[in-house]
Amino acid sequence: MLTRDVAPGVHRIEDCFTNWYLIEDDSGVTIVDAGVPSSWESLQEAMNQLGRPLGDIRALVLTHAHFDHVGFAERARKALGIPVYVHENDAPLTRHPWRYDHELPRSRYLLTQPKALPIVAAFLQHRAFWPAKIEEVTRYSEKEQLPVPGRPQVVFTPGHTLGHCALHLPDRDAVIAGDALVLLDPYTGRTGPRMVARAATADAERNARSLDALAHTGAKIVLTGHGEPWTKGAQAAVEAARAQPVA
Repeated sequence: MLTRDVAPGVHRIEDCFTNWYLIEDDSGVTIVDAGVPSSWESLQEAMNQLGRPLGDIRALVLTHAHFDHVGFAERARKALGIPVYVHENDAPLTRHPWRYDHELPRSRYLLTQPKALPIVAAFLQHRAFWPAKIEEVTRYSEKEQLPVPGRPQVVFTPGHTLGHCALHLPDRDAVIAGDALVLLDPYTGRTGPRMVARAATADAERNARSLDALAHTGAKIVLTGHGEPWTKGAQAAVEAARAQPVA
């Protein structure tokens, strides 16, 4: 499902309760995150709706390398001949995006969080748990402006993964927060600004500290990996997330 201009020239696609984004400018299009494997079809449909050929896509940038964010990344890299950018700390994870560090067992959530069951069912239906490993990546580091359409500024937000980063778009008054905070926790089904459950977070304490970096962007629009866009400002999103216990 494509939602156009959730920020100026930034478009949101939601597949299987997971968001990924397209950033447009005169030089082309950047994909941010890559959903689930079946999101490849969504990419083609979205580009068609935007009136742009696939050849306009110049790069794919990952906020982090969990399975539900790398879905079609390798297919795009090979089919479109584009680089896949990822923070250097998450580069090893792109080769096995299911085997990631987390604080609590996932099975605990399947037994105790019934609101999450439709999300798990969608992941299974669309083979989200089994993305192709990414054979080649371009590593980036914190405080870097990436040389891709939209010129996003890297904001280092480790905790959800050790290399998790948000992408600040100052000229669009927006920040793509990835899973540093979300508006829908896939592991509990709870909505509103919050950190993702410990079943998918490597270091919740570090994640909480990293939210300062999101707040410091001052962005009005916060676009997350799961849930609806937030338009009340990054500072308010961070305050609301910190007020919620990490499940």
